[in-house]
Amino acid sequence: MDREAIEEYRRERDAFLRSHYSSPLPDEDQEAFDGLSYFSPDSSMVFTGAFSHSDDSRIQIVSSAGTTSAYHQMGVLRVGIAGSVYNLIVLDDGDGNPFIAFGDTTNGDTTYGGGRYVSLELAQDGSGSIDFDLASNPYCVYDEEFVCPLPPPDNRISVPIEAGEKMYEKIVDGKS
Repeated sequence: MDREAIEEYRRERDAFLRSHYSSPLPDEDQEAFDGLSYFSPDSSMVFTGAFSHSDDSRIQIVSSAGTTSAYHQMGVLRVGIAGSVYNLIVLDDGDGNPFIAFGDTTNGDTTYGGGRYVSLELAQDGSGSIDFDLASNPYCVYDEEFVCPLPPPDNRISVPIEAGEKMYEKIVDGKS
């Protein structure tokens, strides 16, 4: 995705969080919300690899609440990142859309400690692409009433993914 398209995506994401009825931000936080912090778009944060479908298996995933739930594992994306090969587990978002819950070395520093999510674009040739510039925080970052799946151990990336959304900081009394 080019820089202009990423910036438009981010404007739409911020508008959704600020005013949409389905926003994960509590109503009292929406008024003060002035947008997320993002890493600068970086075309080197797009990766393509081989996607293999799973056999409709379910995988137990730990959540932000410490509970475990079964998720549909759509497959595995085998992708090279910074000289290492990862077999990233691809989950179903509940609507049949593939996504990857991932962790990296920015977690707990500039990004949410529990990890982030990124969508997977599948191609007809059996490949899959992820654009970390579109990485987003799970809803539990905005409101603890949400319970979110955390990255499975295979989805821990051992380098910083400095792309996408940074940690959300709630505005309280005019200060973040």
